[in-house]
Amino acid sequence: MTNLPNQIPTPEVRKLRAALPFWMSLVNVPLAILGTLWGGWWLLALPAYGLIVVSILDRIVGLNEANTDPDTAEAELFWFRAITALWVPVQFVLLFWIIGYVAAHRHLGLIEMIVLLYGIGIMTGAAGIVYAHELMHQKNKTERWLADILLSMVLYSHFRSEHLLVHHRHVGTPKDAVTARYNESFFHYFPRVLLECPRSAWRAEGAMLKRRDLSVWDRRNPFWRYGALQLFMVFSALIVGGWFGVLLFVVQAFFAAWMLELTNYIEHYGLTRKYLGKGKFEHVQPHHSWNAAHKVSNWFLINLQRHSDHHYKPDRRFPLLQHHSEDAAPQLPYGYPMMTAMAMIPPLWRRVMNPRVRQWRRRYYPEISDWTPYKKGVFPN
Repeated sequence: MTNLPNQIPTPEVRKLRAALPFWMSLVNVPLAILGTLWGGWWLLALPAYGLIVVSILDRIVGLNEANTDPDTAEAELFWFRAITALWVPVQFVLLFWIIGYVAAHRHLGLIEMIVLLYGIGIMTGAAGIVYAHELMHQKNKTERWLADILLSMVLYSHFRSEHLLVHHRHVGTPKDAVTARYNESFFHYFPRVLLECPRSAWRAEGAMLKRRDLSVWDRRNPFWRYGALQLFMVFSALIVGGWFGVLLFVVQAFFAAWMLELTNYIEHYGLTRKYLGKGKFEHVQPHHSWNAAHKVSNWFLINLQRHSDHHYKPDRRFPLLQHHSEDAAPQLPYGYPMMTAMAMIPPLWRRVMNPRVRQWRRRYYPEISDWTPYKKGVFPN
């Protein structure tokens, strides 16, 4: 019998294989369906996958410190970009099917519904908002619209304005609410950003319009689009599930915001840019964000953990984000799923992270002996 010659994969197949690990968010879909239909222990599958399984696989598979050529052409990234676009209709159909099914059958007890909505919030937060984050950074209008649609499904549309106009500009300074302060617990941080970020996003958009001699109420203010999309999503929940469906929708949105802000909390905890005087701070560098090279959680979160490079080069698409070694950026001991779980236990978080922040200060800013102004946000002229 003649042996068949080894078939060499085509370039397109190789591109698809390289991108497929970043599609692991799709595993959420059957887990969410099974939990919705069967309830009981099946409800734990969705949160366990995102928080526990990914963390265990991180431990087994290890780190990925390799870098893709940042000058790779857009055409080479088709299969990487495809998942962020595909996820939009997938999440929409899945979310409103779950709301409609649960509202119609009322087959879950109170605890079961909370666990289900927490799992859905992990999915719409750790996948939906993360993908929206990738899409909102792109220049073309289609991808930005997709980002707005994803954010409206969790009632967090202001995040685009706040992230692009406030966070990236003021990260590591008192003007950025999202930069978690040293020794600040997540349970103090979370209500603070819930209140401050929508207001700072509104002010930032208003300032942009004012520079064009336009009113904050001008139709070009994206908050009109944000409001219309969010009303559409609430109305969709009302159609498929009545007022009970609206309640389910709002609760999953809360859990999605919880997951997003947990992630924001760990990304810059305790890290600050040096004050240069006269209201100015140094430029953003890779060492102003925590980095994590854990391979599986980077697949799961489309390289969000390469956060040092994201802030250094915000326009880079996720496959091209570079790993910065310990010489250039501070490293987290675990991937984001494990770190977010740790952040919900403040004494444990402080025990693990506060010594790392102090070491970071000694390494990058040995000349600063008094960090009180950075804590209070009040600096000498």
